Amino acid sequence: METEREETLALLVEACRRFAREVLVPAEVAVQQTQEIPAHVVRGLRELGLFGMTVPEEYGGLGLNAFEETSLVTEICYAQPAFRSFFGTTNGVGTLGIINFGTEAQKLRYLPRLASGEMMASFALTEPDSGSDAASLQTRAVRDGDHWVINGTKRFITNAIHAGVFTVFARTGPKELGANGISAFLVDRDTPGLSVSKPYEKMGFAGSHESDVIFEDARVPASAMLGPEGTGFKNAMRSLDHARLHMAAVASGLCQRLIDEGLRYATERKQFGQPIAKFQLIQAMLADSQAEALAARAMIERAARDMDSGRKITKEAACCKYFATEAAGRIADRMLQIHGGNGYIKEYPIERLYRDVRLLRIYEGTSQILQLITAREMLREFGA
Repeated sequence: METEREETLALLVEACRRFAREVLVPAEVAVQQTQEIPAHVVRGLRELGLFGMTVPEEYGGLGLNAFEETSLVTEICYAQPAFRSFFGTTNGVGTLGIINFGTEAQKLRYLPRLASGEMMASFALTEPDSGSDAASLQTRAVRDGDHWVINGTKRFITNAIHAGVFTVFARTGPKELGANGISAFLVDRDTPGLSVSKPYEKMGFAGSHESDVIFEDARVPASAMLGPEGTGFKNAMRSLDHARLHMAAVASGLCQRLIDEGLRYATERKQFGQPIAKFQLIQAMLADSQAEALAARAMIERAARDMDSGRKITKEAACCKYFATEAAGRIADRMLQIHGGNGYIKEYPIERLYRDVRLLRIYEGTSQILQLITAREMLREFGA
């Protein structure tokens, strides 16, 4: 018999499934044209409570665990991924640091507004010269009495133009301390010395905005530090385990959308007097894609339950993100191939979905970095 929480989750999942298919998918063309998420979509996301998925209920959020969160994300991401990006940074990396390491004053200051969608959050880790090698970041924070003064530039920061608060990682100790010299700060948007550049023009992810965030003698109070000094990088990596599982769920949702686009086209398109779905080589591409999609979904569900049980899932999250996003790339390629020349023109959704999917293998850790993390964890567990 289902528990009350399971029944609630089933209702939320079904609501997200309908919202994705009935509201988000029809809005995709408008987002491509305007590069903005329509107001009625934003209202719907707020009404579903998606801005506060991971925020505890006592602060106004849904308080979802990892399994529940990934279940909802998979359904929402049946539509193009920019919709998820709009609320995604206000969950996970944008709020987990506050939830896990914030003071009660920090939680009360930010979490209720983030959960309601009144405020959005951004995660400012990446820099022009520090991407995969995040521990080499150059942004610096220097203590000045009861304040810290931050200088540096962050790159590719999602939702920076919308964010009301940034989780910013800066070096507070000498370089020789490496990752142990990095601290995290909660920096409000209206802080003097903080500026946000014009969003980048990208090949995909229309409607998702990524910008540089520049700090020029930006002064924040000592109370803005998130967690103890020198623990910022460790805390960021913990948040990234969660973020990678989240991104795997994004890829999982897109896998099913891609397959459905391929099925739709294959059953409608006729060649040699019959639908191309009758041809065995087309069927092979569909079958291979479905097998990979199901495997990704199963991996995600297992890793999410492991996380909810309190297990460290660095290896599992890396495997999920690596496999699901690589699978999405392969599936996108097959489904475009099924469309033939029509898949290469903008009239069909597969063209934009193909471009969107490509970013997933870079976002929140490249496939190559995830392979290294997986191997490192395997060797550590083996005792090597």
